[in-house]
Parts: sequence; C-alpha cells; structure tokens
Amino acid sequence: MTPPHQADSETQLAAILKSLDDDKAEDVVQIDLRGKTAMGDYMVIASGRSSRQVSAISEKLVDRLKREHGVPARTEGRETGDWVLIDTGDVIVHVFRPEVREFYQLEKMWLPTGQAAAKS
Repeated sequence: MTPPHQADSETQLAAILKSLDDDKAEDVVQIDLRGKTAMGDYMVIASGRSSRQVSAISEKLVDRLKREHGVPARTEGRETGDWVLIDTGDVIVHVFRPEVREFYQLEKMWLPTGQAAAKS
C-alpha cells in the first residue's frame, strides 16, 4: 500500500519512534532541530546491542518508512553495523552500537548546555 503523498516530519518522527520501539532499540533520544539547521526538522539517536541488531533495526526502519508512509530514506553504514545513518530529508536517524555512540557523543554536539534530550 503506497500512500498518496509523503508524510510530514511529525508523522515521520512518530513512525520512526514506533519502529525503534518495536525493534527494541535502546536509549532513544529525539532532538528538535527546527530553527537550528536546515538539514532536517528532527534528529533521533538510538542504540542497538550489537552490530547485527543495529543493522536489523535500520533495515526494518527504512522498509517501514517506505512501505507505510511513502518516505524514501538514504542510508550509510548498514554494512558494518557500528553506526547507521538514515536520512529522510526531514528526520535524521543515527543508530549506534553503544561503544560507538559513547565515542562520538552526538547528543552533546546538538543539545544546548544543560538541556536534556527528549527520551522516548
């Protein structure tokens, strides 16, 4: 079933958060980028317990977005499963192995000092 038009950023965000929850992603954080950058409206950061889980979470997310919402997504890093970047144009999703996430600390780069990210 293909929807008549592409979902807006809020619909995409809700679908992404549901998919991540369904696939047992851990430590899911969403960051509102509106007014901060033109690269997207939201950033979502999540962890998988292993490279295999990171790859599976990412693959299912991309498939669901396309099938259920007509949203095409570009991906990088699915082959190694350490850090997968999924870009829908409106929402940027990073799925990490915990060690890789800790090393890059993207949340600290995108959140103002002292502000906590919205956890899902």
